[in-house]
Amino acid sequence: MRVIGLMSGTSYDAIEAAAADLTLDGDTLRLHPLGHLSVPYPDALSTLIATALPPAATTAQAICALDTGIGQSFAGAAERALHELCGDTADLVVSHGQTLYHWVDDGTVHGTLQLGQPAWIAQRTGLPVVSDLRAKDVAAGGQGAPLVSLTDTLLLRALPGTPAALNLGGIANITVVAPGTEPLAFDAGPANALLDAAVRHFTGGAAPYDKDGRRAAAGRTHPGLLRRLLSDPYYGRPAPKSTGKEHFHLPYLQQAWEATPGLGADDVLATLTRLTAVVVADACRAHRVTELVVSGGGTRNPTLMRMLAGELPDVPLRPSDDLGLPSEAKEALAFTILGFLTFHGLPGTLPSSTGARHATLLGSITPGHRPLRLPEPAPRPPSMLRITV
Repeated sequence: MRVIGLMSGTSYDAIEAAAADLTLDGDTLRLHPLGHLSVPYPDALSTLIATALPPAATTAQAICALDTGIGQSFAGAAERALHELCGDTADLVVSHGQTLYHWVDDGTVHGTLQLGQPAWIAQRTGLPVVSDLRAKDVAAGGQGAPLVSLTDTLLLRALPGTPAALNLGGIANITVVAPGTEPLAFDAGPANALLDAAVRHFTGGAAPYDKDGRRAAAGRTHPGLLRRLLSDPYYGRPAPKSTGKEHFHLPYLQQAWEATPGLGADDVLATLTRLTAVVVADACRAHRVTELVVSGGGTRNPTLMRMLAGELPDVPLRPSDDLGLPSEAKEALAFTILGFLTFHGLPGTLPSSTGARHATLLGSITPGHRPLRLPEPAPRPPSMLRITV
């Protein structure tokens, strides 16, 4: 089955599209990546997303405009993937959409909102679309995140020791696969979310992020600001847990640095980069991780990767590319897997990783141009992922 996966994370800088051929062979899910591409949001839509994200107030009209605009942008990315990656032949599109709000209160997730109307994708491509994948897990008492944990688990099971997968997007999420126990996954804390917010603030919006970590490399970690940031109760909460820009946003950060007057911009960025490295390292030490497989946009920040390696001197770090999953496309490919499982009547979550009462069949399906015909449900979920090139 040929599947296109679409993903835009909390950094909302672009839509990542990936395509893969997937086959279920007994207990093994075989995945053959066909390529990936990145499609930036139009400037006006990116601005609208930024102005609607918490803690900003918004309107029903803005939400409707975002649902339509994001859906149309995802449709354009899916159409490009269909032509450029799939030779105009595919069976299914899986769309994560754009998270606008993740409603967490005292560790409990009450709801989650991803926008990007799937009807635009189905209309543009003619293909059925699986979307709204997080809500079912939340309804079953789970965090609805990180959904990449199932793919991580299938991938890491072949590795020795206690391997973990780390995705450095807007938020840093980790999946730990320890022998003899159920997999554990959680959002460790901010990765690019606070860094990007600070850069936009310091540059008046002229720069969206700290390119190559240069400004952080030019600054120094401020111990007082770092201690203040690390005192956030979120870090002490047990997993499974999830968070987002509802918690880690610019006013949150300003409150912290205003209590530490006299800091230069580069020192703030250095401290925020160190924060991510420390939070991830603390989580890895707590779960006795022996190897860390890293993916996401944060891997392109050499300052962050250098700090992370320094915080974990005894834990080898390697990119997910080494295991066959391109770092920049890993989450989009993970959603091809989730959509494939949904289409075959299989659950896409691990209760130990999201905290749900039971594993759930994820998402809603929007038909394409043809009548919707689902295959016979598969007899059992896969226990292993094999990637072919």
